[in-house]
Amino acid sequence: MINPDFENQQEIYTLTITDLSEVSTCSLVLSAVGIPHKIRRNDKNGADIDLPASLKEKAIYEWIRYQEENINWPEKPPRETDFTPSFKVMNLLVVGFLIFLYSSSGPWSAESIWFLRGAGDSTQILQSGEYYRLITSLTLHADPVHLMGNCFLALFLLHFYFAITGNGIGLLLLLLTAGSANFINVAVHGSGHNSVGFSTAVFSVIGIICIAEYRTTAKTLRFFIPIMAGVSLLALLGAGGGRTDLGAHLFGLGTGLITGFLLRLPFLKKIRFSFPVQAAAGILGVFIIWISWLRAMTVY
Repeated sequence: MINPDFENQQEIYTLTITDLSEVSTCSLVLSAVGIPHKIRRNDKNGADIDLPASLKEKAIYEWIRYQEENINWPEKPPRETDFTPSFKVMNLLVVGFLIFLYSSSGPWSAESIWFLRGAGDSTQILQSGEYYRLITSLTLHADPVHLMGNCFLALFLLHFYFAITGNGIGLLLLLLTAGSANFINVAVHGSGHNSVGFSTAVFSVIGIICIAEYRTTAKTLRFFIPIMAGVSLLALLGAGGGRTDLGAHLFGLGTGLITGFLLRLPFLKKIRFSFPVQAAAGILGVFIIWISWLRAMTVY
């Protein structure tokens, strides 16, 4: 309620507001309780609000009461503590391990003991229960091009991935997620399917990053943005070539999206800061790789 002519009719009281951001709010408060007023900018980077002197007490009372009732409102969302792992070259260790293993296994060969016992042979997995192949197959590559392609992607993606999860938890979750994707792929294909390569893990990482770092909570179609981003990367990077295992890439992305949702849980966000948990998870992850290859080389 603004009446520019009221100052000509009665004595005027001037309420000075030093913070320009509060001027419109104060005007709304005065209007809400029926106090006529007029706003003038002053030379102190603030504003003066003229109102009838007879309403001075009421104006001051209403303005102070509004400020008291709305202190610290609206509440600011809690700031998520930034997480940064102290060891920042875990991606180099993973890529280095893949290259080192390839230097021992060499390219794909049906007579190679590495591929004979470590490849993702669906017949052996489904009929003989050789589930360790779900892990060992991630570490084998068919040729140098296959190896370098996966290592190039992994080098960059794992850097951001481990920055989100931490080194130990990240390694363990990656093995469980990619191993699950390999099992689903084997179950869908049935007997007679064979696969190797770290690309399943790469697409798991893509899925995890898409969801784990998604910031909006809006319940609209924006929810599907990270999923569409992951599918786009799948189409761009993982659906070409005659020897490409599209199923492994697709299920890697899918299980990664699920794991990304889990990483958004407050409990998992909190335990990332625990060094004992990270260390235990990292040791368990290394043990899974070691025991899988140990089992592969001693099963026959």
